[in-house]
Amino acid sequence: MRWVEEPVRVCVPATSANLGPGFDSLGLALGLHDEVEARVVPSGLSIDVSGEGAADVADAGDKHLIVRVMRAAFDDLGVGQPSGLALRCVNRIPHGRGLGSSAAAIVAGVLAARALAGAAVGPDEALPLANELEGHPDNVAPCLYGGLTISWMAGPVARAVRLEPLAQITPVVIIPAAPVSTNVARGLLPAAVPHPDAARNAGRAALLIAALTARPEALLDGTEDRLHQDYRAPVMPATHDLLGRLRAASLPAVVSGAGPSVLVLLVSRHGLDKLDSIVKETGIEWRISPLDVERQGASAVPGVPAPGEAGQSSPGRLTLFPRHGWLQRNAVGLVGVKLDVASTAPYRGGCWSSTRRLGGNVYLPREWAFGFTPGERLVPLRATPHYIITSAVPGRVRRHRQTRGAGVDAERRCERNHGQ
Repeated sequence: MRWVEEPVRVCVPATSANLGPGFDSLGLALGLHDEVEARVVPSGLSIDVSGEGAADVADAGDKHLIVRVMRAAFDDLGVGQPSGLALRCVNRIPHGRGLGSSAAAIVAGVLAARALAGAAVGPDEALPLANELEGHPDNVAPCLYGGLTISWMAGPVARAVRLEPLAQITPVVIIPAAPVSTNVARGLLPAAVPHPDAARNAGRAALLIAALTARPEALLDGTEDRLHQDYRAPVMPATHDLLGRLRAASLPAVVSGAGPSVLVLLVSRHGLDKLDSIVKETGIEWRISPLDVERQGASAVPGVPAPGEAGQSSPGRLTLFPRHGWLQRNAVGLVGVKLDVASTAPYRGGCWSSTRRLGGNVYLPREWAFGFTPGERLVPLRATPHYIITSAVPGRVRRHRQTRGAGVDAERRCERNHGQ
């Protein structure tokens, strides 16, 4: 087996499952990410972990979840095991808080292994094994696809549909200091629920999808749940109390996943001050984190071409986001240019195309994809789906109007631009 020689860099988002009434089916990808760098080495296993939960896995070795997932993915591909592995993990997703940390690790392991083997890293290819290892698709689906997902099992096969939440939806996660075991929280659920409760939840789940994608004024009613949140209250009384306070104040709050974090779905951040006051009234230490919806999902990149390599490729190179065509919805970058669903991207030295025609993939500089932090300067990219970004400089973006259907005939490329 000839492995990809470059280190593979994987970025995976946090997720919130259930969203209230969508028990074990709805999930939302959040703008909080773990990063993993993996490479094949001549021998041995080295793991460097920093950030959330680092002390708990410092000496895990082959028992580290990402390593176990990568081994399983290599076996699933039938490519054998590499001679050695080196991993560097930067964890930002809190563990045991209902934010999909285990799903993120599983997705990271599946994508890293597939990328090192030169296999496809699209969400459709990664979902089956990720679901098998996680045991349910409601977190791994939004982690892979981004945005809002509906997932289900069609017999033994996991399926998922991705929907685009409204741009003004602002998820706010309220994270407690102490974790709660998912298995403990799930163990409190009854084997059966009253039929009226099930019927009410079915209607609320349908309403929630409408609220998130078209009618945000219905978010409070759409997030009502009778299937799981109340049953879990005994192991997270502070979460249950905060949830009641927030909903009494007309804030659409839910338990995030199995808890104990709380997710509040605000519209354009309206109500954030009220939320902050209510949290303070509890007298308990909570961490409040307004986030974006992560609309791209997980990505694996075995190296980004250096400036000047436009139109060139190398063995084992994977495209950044192979599931998208040319620039009618998203451009590129783990945090980067998204023509009609995200409004900003960090400026780091311009951009360039991987092909001579815009029908291919457009690459951003390596720094755009990795190491970006919200404190860095943002350049607004407010293009419609039919604009092509031809340059990006501090404080200004040059756009070229492109009519529908002319895609690959346009010879315009995103070129490096330092002074215009």
